[in-house]
Amino acid sequence: MLDDPRTVRITGDDTAAVFRRADDADAEREPGRREGPVPEAYVWCNLTSGNGTRALWLLLLPFMVVNLAHWMRPTARGRRRTVRLYGLLVRLAGLSLTVLFVAAACEVALDLAAWQCAGTYACAERHSWLGFLSPAISGDGWWSAPGRRLALAALVPTAVTGLLWLLSLRTWNAYESQQPMSHEPEEDTGRTALNRPGFWYGRRLVARLRAAHTAAGLLTVAAAVGSAAARQDREPGGPTVLAVLGVLLEAVLASGACVVVWVVCRRGRTERRVDGTLDRHLVRYLPLAALVVLALTLLYAGWERPGWKSAGRLPGDAAFGALTLAQGLLVIVLAGVAHTLHRSDPDRRAAIRGLAGPAVAMLACALGGVMSGGVSQRVSDWLDGTGTSMPGPPVLLTWQASVIPPLLVLLLGLAAWLARRAWHIARTERAAVAREYADEAADPGRTRRIASVRAMAALTDRGPRILAALSAATLLLGAGALAGALATDRTPGEATRGSYAVVHGAAETAQALGSWLIGFGFIVLVAGGRRAYKDASARRTIGILWDVGTFWPRAAHPFAPPCYAERAVPDLTWRIATWTRATGGRLVISGHSQGSVLAAAAAWQLPPSTRRRVALLTYGSPLERLYGRWFPAHFGPEALGSLHQEVDCWRNLYRLTDPIGGPVRLPGDDGPDVDRPALRDPLAHGRTATHPLPAPILGHSDYRADPAFAEERRRLLARLRPQVPAPRNTDEPPTGR
Repeated sequence: MLDDPRTVRITGDDTAAVFRRADDADAEREPGRREGPVPEAYVWCNLTSGNGTRALWLLLLPFMVVNLAHWMRPTARGRRRTVRLYGLLVRLAGLSLTVLFVAAACEVALDLAAWQCAGTYACAERHSWLGFLSPAISGDGWWSAPGRRLALAALVPTAVTGLLWLLSLRTWNAYESQQPMSHEPEEDTGRTALNRPGFWYGRRLVARLRAAHTAAGLLTVAAAVGSAAARQDREPGGPTVLAVLGVLLEAVLASGACVVVWVVCRRGRTERRVDGTLDRHLVRYLPLAALVVLALTLLYAGWERPGWKSAGRLPGDAAFGALTLAQGLLVIVLAGVAHTLHRSDPDRRAAIRGLAGPAVAMLACALGGVMSGGVSQRVSDWLDGTGTSMPGPPVLLTWQASVIPPLLVLLLGLAAWLARRAWHIARTERAAVAREYADEAADPGRTRRIASVRAMAALTDRGPRILAALSAATLLLGAGALAGALATDRTPGEATRGSYAVVHGAAETAQALGSWLIGFGFIVLVAGGRRAYKDASARRTIGILWDVGTFWPRAAHPFAPPCYAERAVPDLTWRIATWTRATGGRLVISGHSQGSVLAAAAAWQLPPSTRRRVALLTYGSPLERLYGRWFPAHFGPEALGSLHQEVDCWRNLYRLTDPIGGPVRLPGDDGPDVDRPALRDPLAHGRTATHPLPAPILGHSDYRADPAFAEERRRLLARLRPQVPAPRNTDEPPTGR
């Protein structure tokens, strides 16, 4: 970025820092040594690619996706209560994903391993490490009692919950603890919340949600263990004392669940000020109380109960059906709320007409179901080699796996539709390419290649339709799977036995294929994370995926990967504000791709007086094409228009071959044009005197190599330089950058 092998770090640490050329390190103190602007580079890649532990964040993918749904709400005017309801529904969907995640761990450890396999002689004999839990193999040993087996196996989902809590706490200290620059809050025009002082400081909400979700995970484990013991104690002839304790335990668990839901519903984000206070009693005592309840539950379950045998599936399978139903209802209600918000202030560019948030929330729930079902299916197949000694996972998980093949067929159909659209766009673009390079010799093959690249880049704008089709199909197929499981209480193959041969064959095929596909997908995810842990290049690729997913604060789920912008945006605002205050100078912020989003976010956080001393140069920018369409409440036309009016000047570069960057599309009444006409790509159609070798098609990369970049930067600097005021509170002359 600095075009110099000798660089020095001006400020920052090993995670993110500002660099200069070595010759420019003391440019402010010795202004006569250099003519022209002083470039600086802010390097933040370690916030997303970092060390090998970042690869483990792949397992938190559903949490990250549901967190994105929170920020995708439509623009709204005068609908404060509806906006709060939208955030509340997304937080509840996030809570359901935590419960589903821990319930899947309980299904594997408690039901499949401790209850079914250890309670079946054939299965326990094949897995010697379960021998001490098997009554037949251990000779009714102390640990072979069903309640004690469940209590011991409960350590696995408890450890999973503890790991999620620990990861969230560590990343909290590294990201959310960054203090933003304090400034007077501006008049809230409703255009965007990104200019609010507390937007990038979400410690209080994350701490509350982390406490609530940790308690929810621990209570889920307690419910899985305690419900089985309480059900046994309610059988005729059971001990009266234990039966009473079971009723009390279930009442305590229900009360704890109500407290957790109340905490999640009680408070959203505080953005109008930097809220440094924490709800210390709640954060400390809610998880501790849940841990005490879990310990008492394990003690209760481990009590001696003569005659208790494990048979069939562990009681509590209905929990997966209840979770699926709750998630579906939450998504439907969320869609109604989003539609109401969109109608109050329609935005024709908003993705899926304002329903992007509910669609993404639906996919988050589907991802959670696929991952939990995949683990259960694979573990069941591994434990039960013959497929006949164990009942296996809950019927609903098998039904959910069976809808994967129809979804794949839909995906193939959508891929064919995209290919057809790309072919039509490419045919149209050939004429446009020929006109653009009319001054060069014709080359039909080269023209077709350029037109094809443009067509593929244009497919990005079809993303909302793909997401809408996938989320709608997922909702309908999920509802069908839930109805089939509840109506038959049998797997699809068993439920269709005796019907038409083609129906039975299709059901068995979908069941078998879906089981393997869902397991294969989970194995691919884990293998990708393992490879990224060892391979730095693969880790950087995953880091690129996190650029969008982890840009937003954790407002809906505390266990989502951390928000790197809560470190990067304060870094940039502190550097810009302190430099302009010390020198009285002006500067150009140049940002490529996701860097342009950080540049805009930092500009919004500056005090208005400082913001007017800044010019923006963005290139390959997804500000409107992705963020403006998918996050209209924060990057919509009014928000970007206000930013254009408040900074000194803004220019944006893009190419038609770029699948990510695009024009900002601001209306004419927002001032001078932001967008420069689309850059030529490639710079030359064939071999010319200037380009004797074929010029590459650059797409999203190497904007700085285009002469237009240097031209626009020179114009911005020339616009700023004559207006540099006298320095304030310093004897040094000002330096423009």
